[in-house]
Amino acid sequence: MAIIDVLIGPIASIIDKIIPDKEARAKAKLELIALQGTQEMQMLETQLKAIVAEANSNDPWTSRARPSFLYVMYILLLASLPMGLLSAFNPAAAREIAAGMNAYLAGLPEPLYALFGTGYLGYTAARQWGKVKGVDR
Repeated sequence: MAIIDVLIGPIASIIDKIIPDKEARAKAKLELIALQGTQEMQMLETQLKAIVAEANSNDPWTSRARPSFLYVMYILLLASLPMGLLSAFNPAAAREIAAGMNAYLAGLPEPLYALFGTGYLGYTAARQWGKVKGVDR
């Protein structure tokens, strides 16, 4: 069974949850089914196979690379919690720190954000595939 065949069900269920309009939801599912046999879908399947191979690698650096990248992104997001506390005690300092972080994040190249999204989705798909296959728990 191809990886994409395993993913069609979960993707269809996600479509059900994020698209409230019945017509738009049906159209999105038809597009997904239409993509199933195309070259674009075959390319996606090839990419997913590479992601799964990396995730199942015995090399600890390879198998930890994607989750480590996600942890860095989570840390950046969680840094907002202490900033909320700081703003209660010293709003000016919190504004200055936030302005500095905004300048820093605006300076990051757009492809890095695309890499994060791809890594996150690829990691999630690989985990789901592993669970369906019974490899991951």
